[in-house]
Amino acid sequence: MGYLLASPLRRLYHHPENMLGPYITPGMNILEIGPGMGFFSLPMARLVGAHGRVTCVDLQEKMLRSLERRALKHHLSERIVVHRCSESSLQIENLEGTIDFALAFAVVHEVPNQETLFLEIGRSLRHDGLLLVAEPRGHVTDENFDKTIAIARQKSMVVVDSPNINGSHSSLLKKI
Repeated sequence: MGYLLASPLRRLYHHPENMLGPYITPGMNILEIGPGMGFFSLPMARLVGAHGRVTCVDLQEKMLRSLERRALKHHLSERIVVHRCSESSLQIENLEGTIDFALAFAVVHEVPNQETLFLEIGRSLRHDGLLLVAEPRGHVTDENFDKTIAIARQKSMVVVDSPNINGSHSSLLKKI
């Protein structure tokens, strides 16, 4: 499944630079939850430039190793940091207050404790830092997505936009 998600053909449906470019500038620190093999990670690493960083947090060691290989192949390994989390925590205490932008694309519905997820993401964000949450319409109902966003709001975030992302529910949140 990871190879399908990293396929260049996916760019026809989800174009990372077009989707994320408005939120990312050179020098930023980015957090990506559940990067898989790096479909969004590599383009974000290009967008942050030589002085930015993309921290990719995933539960699956195999995906992180694949992402590292792809980053090396594309000469982006110095901009991408991979980190394995546990099932109950992102384990990103070292990132507290350092993240400018976070991405959780098609992953929140997989997380057993969304309260902890949003608490940890919120702690990592700088004041006014942004979080883009996108969930697949085929897996997540309107009602469940609304519940997800309500949890994020309880963790000191406010919705600032609802970007149009193909096949997805989406909200752009800001830490307050």
